This record gives sequence, C-alpha cells and structure tokens, in this order.
Amino acid sequence: MHKQLFCPAKRYFCMKVALIVVFSLLLTSFFANGQDTWELRRDENGIKIYSRRANGGKLVELRLLTQFNTTPDELLNTLLNIQNYSNWIYGSKRAGIIKKINDHDIIYFTEAHLPWPIQDRDLVTELTVTPATATAPLIIQAKSVQGILPPKPHFIRVPYSLATWRITPEGTSKVNIDYTFSVDPGGSVPGWLVNMTIAGGPYKSFVKLADMLQAGHSKKNL
Repeated sequence: MHKQLFCPAKRYFCMKVALIVVFSLLLTSFFANGQDTWELRRDENGIKIYSRRANGGKLVELRLLTQFNTTPDELLNTLLNIQNYSNWIYGSKRAGIIKKINDHDIIYFTEAHLPWPIQDRDLVTELTVTPATATAPLIIQAKSVQGILPPKPHFIRVPYSLATWRITPEGTSKVNIDYTFSVDPGGSVPGWLVNMTIAGGPYKSFVKLADMLQAGHSKKNL
C-alpha cells in the first residue's frame, strides 16, 4: 500500500474554498435579515411609520401603527367611500368605482399627482373586506389588478401595489390599526422622491383620515 502524500497546495485550496463558502452564507444571511428589518421613519401624534425594502430593493414596503377614535364600522364605511379618497389620500387627484361586485368587493381606479418632473400615476385596485371573527380582526385589502382599464394618456400605470388594513376594536369607541403597504411605482422614480413621500405622504393621509373620522364620530354622538 502507498501512503497518501501530503500536499500543502491542495490543503490551501480547500481552506480557501471553505472560507468563500462560509463568507457567502454569512453575507446572504446578513442581507436576508436586513431586508426583514423595519426602520422607524416617523413617530408623531400617535402615528408610527416604518419602512423597508423588499424583492432586491425593487419594492418599497411600509407599516403604520396607530389608534383612531372611531368604530370598525365607521372606518370601513369611510374606506368604502371611494369617491371621497381625494379629500384625504395624499396626492390623490381623482378616484371612482369601476365595478361593484358586492358590498365587500369593489374594483376602483385612482389617479395620483406627483411633483414635476415626475409623471403622474394611475392605479386599478380591487378592494376586498374580510369581516372580523372571534379570533381574527377585520381585514381590508386593496390589491392592484391588471387588464381592467386600458392605459391612460399622461399616466404611468402602477404595476403592483398591496395595502392591508388590520382593524381591532379597543373598547367601544376606538380602533387599533395595523396598516401595511407595498408598491412598485413603475417607470423611473428618483430616490429623493421615494424618501420624501414614504413617511410624509402616509402620515398626512392618516392625519386627515383621523380628523375626518373624529368629526363624524363627534357629530354622531351629539
């Protein structure tokens, strides 16, 4: 029998390959964990807004936590009032119902105005309502759909968006809201605009929505 000869070069090569593999695994783990981490962008007037990047940085994801002085039914009715969106949603120029499938399933469009020189966006969305149960909150989901309306001149159609409201009552006159939103705005949107609107836009929208609900709730209880 011949003894296996020791080869320093071979050993060095094996160690080098092992180090590369370990480094790659650590790097992958680092980026995976980084993408799962929410970054607090704003904490003001009882509204906390977090954001993160997903899908290789292509999607912007947002999470908002707050509490409103209203009831689940009052909030739901406001969210189903599509034509009123331009009065409280930041940047919204116009919104309207395309098709009402039933009381808990509506397809609608929105048109959003963006600062010059960015081209305006439009979006076709299906809104669905899942009523609360003994173990689950009221869930309202608005997801983009394609093939409903032809492209409009002067607008870029948003290729993907998903918004989810999880609404839990707190006593008899308050609700806790856990809102998440992800979007691919389509076209070319500079980073400065994303950074400017990712926290500011949703914050302004929710402040207006809270004021609207508070006014309606107070008037109802007079």
